[in-house]
Order: sequence, then structure tokens, then C-alpha cells
Amino acid sequence: MYVVRPVELADIAALEALAAVPMPGVHTLPKTREKILAMIERSIASFAAHVDIPSEEAYLLVLESLGDESLADKTIVGTAAIFAAAGSNGTYFSFRNDVIQQVSRDLNISHSVHALTLCSELTGYSQLSSFYVGEREYGTPEAALLSRARLMFAVLAPHRFSDRFFVPLAGVTDDDGGSPFWDALGRKFFQMDFLDAERVIGGARNRTLIVELMPHYPVYVPLLPGDAQAAMGQIHPSGELAFNLLTAEGFEADDYIDIFDGGPILQAHKNSLRTFSGALQRRVSTAPESRDRGREPQLRYAVSSGAEHNFRAVITHCAALESQVTAALPADVLEALQVADGDTVICVRI
Repeated sequence: MYVVRPVELADIAALEALAAVPMPGVHTLPKTREKILAMIERSIASFAAHVDIPSEEAYLLVLESLGDESLADKTIVGTAAIFAAAGSNGTYFSFRNDVIQQVSRDLNISHSVHALTLCSELTGYSQLSSFYVGEREYGTPEAALLSRARLMFAVLAPHRFSDRFFVPLAGVTDDDGGSPFWDALGRKFFQMDFLDAERVIGGARNRTLIVELMPHYPVYVPLLPGDAQAAMGQIHPSGELAFNLLTAEGFEADDYIDIFDGGPILQAHKNSLRTFSGALQRRVSTAPESRDRGREPQLRYAVSSGAEHNFRAVITHCAALESQVTAALPADVLEALQVADGDTVICVRI
């Protein structure tokens, strides 16, 4: 069994091991023990905080394989984060895809030009980030659980988050880590290589130097080299799983791209997301061990505990919950969720 839970201080060694795995882009874990520890401590403080208005809170979840209970073989195999309000300590910058209409009455010519405009419209949106699962879990229901658990927590605690969410995905890079989009645009203003720029900026998109150095006027896309144009809105192959999960959830990727590598930025209002529209709140009871599950179809659900400060989520199979007032779950599922009969859970069919 797998469980998604908030990160703990004891997880630092496991996160260091995950951070050492080569990953594209900047939307992953920090690389040093000091920064990983700071991220863990920030998450612990965020879960414990009393929140009225979303601000600088950052919640980091881990996917834990419970393994063979007799061996106490528990392993961290994935991470996913959600930031309450992007740019809460500044401004979150991105490029917006625009269409500029150009007309010459004398020549009787009218045409549209694709342009990129530096904007801060995503500031204040809640941001999903740091999604990673190991090879064994790649493409499994547990990977979907990890991605969705962030939104399930938002369903449970809506006051902690914005009504709108976005997700930046790593863009196209070559084998040496270079970015054709960066080489065509960002390099001209920062005077440094893509990876060097990422190290300077530290993965942030709210630094003052971005607005100081990036072009303030629309960038006409036809003036960019062909490889840079082709890279716009394209994801790195390692981001395909996240992209597929998020688009199936209801995120769209047409309006914004990342200012560094040109990767897509998916965004949506919460009312457009399956987790919000399909979430069911149910009281739980322990399913009898002798129950004959073959009598009715068993459906797969992501189930999370109903307590903000002890959030946990698992996958289980049970009869359709849409027509029931309680959720009868196996004892091991209740134990993994750390809930008891009569407690409330959030259920989403997956």
C-alpha cells in the first residue's frame, strides 16, 4: 500500500536521494541539504499555521510505500508540492501568448502576429510544483494519487488556497541542459547560459532582476529562430506524465509559457477541476473482513482524511459511493489514513 502524507523532518535523507536524481528544469526539489531542510521546515510550519488568507505557505507531500509491514519497509518514492499564493513575496512573472492585429488600409493588408508579453497575471494563484515519482510508480494509480492529493487538500481546506491554480512544467532542453528558447531570448538580456541563469535565479519567477532585465515590450514570435519557436509550449519528455495527469484533471495550457525555457504553464479555475467537482464527503465505517466483494462492482477511489493538520491520502476499491452516505473501507485503509469509524473522509473516483 502507498500513502500520501505531509513531509516530516525524518524524511530529509530520502529527499536528498530523490533530489540527486537528474531532473530537467527547475520545478523540482532543491539540490542542497540546507535548502531541502528549509523546504521541509516551511511545509511543517504551513500545515500547523492558522490561515485566513493564503500567503507564503508551502505544503510538501510525499508518496510513501508502506511495503511489508512485518519488515517496517517504508520508503519515500515521490514528492509533490502546492504553494498557497505564487509571488506572495513579490510578483510571479510569465510570458502571455498574445495575438497582435496589424492592418494597413493603404495596402489592404490585415494579418495577426503571435507575440509574447511579460506579465504578472499568475501572481496570487496557487501553484502546484515539485511533482516526482520513481520509475516503479511511473504511470501507476499511485502517481495519479500523488498529483491529485494536493487538490484534495485544497478541497479540504479551501481557505488556504486561491480559487485558481497553475502548474509550470519543464520545457525542452538538449542533452547538455541548454534551452533553445533561452538561447534565442533570455540569453540576450541575462548574458549567461540557461543553467547558470537558473542557478542565479534559484528556480524563482518573482525576482526583481527578471523585470529589470527581461523585455518589457511584446516579443514578436516570428522574429525568433525556428528551434525557439518550436520549443514554445513544449514539455520535456520527463514531464509527460505530469502533463497527462493535469490535463485529465482539467488544466489547460494555452495562455502562458515559462519565461526561461518556454515550457507550458497549465492553469484552471477550481470549478473546472475534476477533484473539486467530483469530491464526496463521507463518514467512514470498517468494512467486515468476511464481506463478499464480488456481489457488486468495486470502483477505485482516492480517499483522504478529513483533518487539515493530519492529512493523508490512499487509493482503495469499494462500492460506488455516490449513492451511499457512508464509506465502508478495509481496516488497513483506515489505519493508513489514521481515521476511525465515524470520522469524515474526502473521496474522489479515479
